[in-house]
Amino acid sequence: MKTGNWRTPAVVLLCAGIIVILGMGTRESFGLFLKPMTFDLGWSRETFAFALALQNLILGASAPFLGIIADRKGAGRVLMAGAALYAMGLVLMAMSTSGLELYVATGVLIGLAQGCTTYSVVFGVLGRTFAPERRSMVLGITVAAGSFGQFMMLPYAQVLITHYGWFNALLALAGTTALIAPFATALVERRKGAAAHARAQSSGEALREAFAHKGYLLLTSGYFVCGFQLSFMTVHFPAYVADKGFSANVGATALALVGLFNIVGSYGSGALGQKYAKKYLLSFIYFARAVAIASFIFLPVSETSIYLFGATLGLLWLATVPLTSGMIGQIFGVVYMSTLTGITFFSHQLGSFIGVWLGGYLYDHTGSYQLIWLFSIALGIFAGFINLPIDERAIKRTPALRPAD
Repeated sequence: MKTGNWRTPAVVLLCAGIIVILGMGTRESFGLFLKPMTFDLGWSRETFAFALALQNLILGASAPFLGIIADRKGAGRVLMAGAALYAMGLVLMAMSTSGLELYVATGVLIGLAQGCTTYSVVFGVLGRTFAPERRSMVLGITVAAGSFGQFMMLPYAQVLITHYGWFNALLALAGTTALIAPFATALVERRKGAAAHARAQSSGEALREAFAHKGYLLLTSGYFVCGFQLSFMTVHFPAYVADKGFSANVGATALALVGLFNIVGSYGSGALGQKYAKKYLLSFIYFARAVAIASFIFLPVSETSIYLFGATLGLLWLATVPLTSGMIGQIFGVVYMSTLTGITFFSHQLGSFIGVWLGGYLYDHTGSYQLIWLFSIALGIFAGFINLPIDERAIKRTPALRPAD
């Protein structure tokens, strides 16, 4: 992307970081609302969990289409629409009195809003703004910003809930997410150059090329596991901690530590991805997650162990994102990066849907989260192995079909 006037690469990166701070930080706070909303409104945990599971599914299902729109029409419009949907969805979530209303507000509207304002759309702009040798690092910085959003927004949301109640907290978050709109103006792209590249390879050709690539399919399958693990823990971990007899602040603090340490983990994975094979780094992250989860659930739980688990998991939390997105750009180029990243992200969100919903379902039917923890361990081992055979080399095309690097 060619930037002019005030839209320098530094400004684009800064505003992209602020957008994901607001979008991702708010998204990570919804688990804090599970216990107070279900208690006050008489809902089961499965009802609330299904709404967030639907949110993850809508987010993932919309990501490829929103990616196509962003690649063709520009990310700025998509991001501004997302800001409006986010604020509207949070207001309607606060006003929900039935499961159906919660599904529409939290699942559909906020799910679409997140599809507009999270990584897939933003990464496409950044991939076209920065040179290949800086791309992995830039994506790592952006993911680190999203992690800082989790660290910042979780205590913010918990303070709002504690002092003003969950209803007013949701209204305050609606006003906060509306701030995405002015920052989105920095990500408005000049489409002339991108359109020229798009004519060299159509979106259909790009999709057929990706789905014929074994590495893309393996990478996408591994990302399913990432979504399963992260979304289950984001939504259910505060309740799990409370069930163990700890205060709500302990669960919120642990998730905030995840966000804090993920700043280091995301930035570090982006930096390492510029020097070492991304597939080996991804395998290590998935294996390490499995070990961390197993250690936590099989050892005695204490406040200290909860915080240590949060910090350890934080180092591995979104460290997969710059590596996965960076590998897509490395193999296929950046013209359709939002589109291809969006499809991979759909797999991630399909895993999120299953992880969030299954966690609530199994808890309501067994009274425990033990089975879902065991599934998370097994899937982590699976993902570690399937990333190993991926071929990271850039695809060689004829000049007429060569997209921008």
